[in-house]
Amino acid sequence: MTPPFRASPGFTHEWKHFDLSVLDDVATVTFTRPEKLNALTFDVYADLRDLLGELPHREDVSVLVITGTGRGFCSGGDVHEIIGELLTMDPRQLLDFTRMTGAVVQRMRELPMPIIAAVNGVAAGAGAVIALARDLRIMARSASFAFLFTRVGLAGADMGSAYLLPRVVGLGRASELLLLGDQIDADAALAIGLVNRVVEDDELRGAAANMAEHFADGPTLAFANTKVLLTRELDMDLGSAIELEAQTQALLMKTQDHAEFFRAFTEGRKPNWTGR
Repeated sequence: MTPPFRASPGFTHEWKHFDLSVLDDVATVTFTRPEKLNALTFDVYADLRDLLGELPHREDVSVLVITGTGRGFCSGGDVHEIIGELLTMDPRQLLDFTRMTGAVVQRMRELPMPIIAAVNGVAAGAGAVIALARDLRIMARSASFAFLFTRVGLAGADMGSAYLLPRVVGLGRASELLLLGDQIDADAALAIGLVNRVVEDDELRGAAANMAEHFADGPTLAFANTKVLLTRELDMDLGSAIELEAQTQALLMKTQDHAEFFRAFTEGRKPNWTGR
């Protein structure tokens, strides 16, 4: 169903540069270049940016999962198809590209629904930032992270990494990861709070599906507003944050889901959440 406040009537249901599936309110993006460890191309970036622009308007999606195929979650920009091409571009073209990559991260943080990264293998460079920008990260035991930008002669601050990473792991750890570009394994990532859970490789898909189901079957307005407030309050003073939370909570107290909780509680049953 197309919501009434979208000018263009249709959505894109087939994407050429990654797989998208939608089932039971869960959208799953799967990177599909396993022979390249799911390295990014200009087209993958552009499609991901555009998909993230569509998802807030779809009524059949309440949670997004992103994962990869093969041994890589995403190994960053393809050396030949991106880095080689960038060397031939003028400054305006380069700025258009870096703004496009940044728009992917900004849209992920502004998307009013939870995003889960199921990190199945190597997450390096831009792939590490794409995982970082998710709300929750589940990591396979054999997977790894590496913020490689300085190792290719670029700033470790890319696509919002210098903004997001200190807020996830602290300034000291973020400085180490972004300056050195060292690879860290799943246990180290869990120890510093870079990921939320580590599971055995063959349990990754099931763990991501279970978490996604929790969000899809729950009070989606509550989840969406929690994410929005977490993002907006990063740069607020306490008084502004408290006022924003007060206004949001007062509005949610008039939702059907909040009333349904009370009915279910008094009737001794589980709530039937509708996202309304």
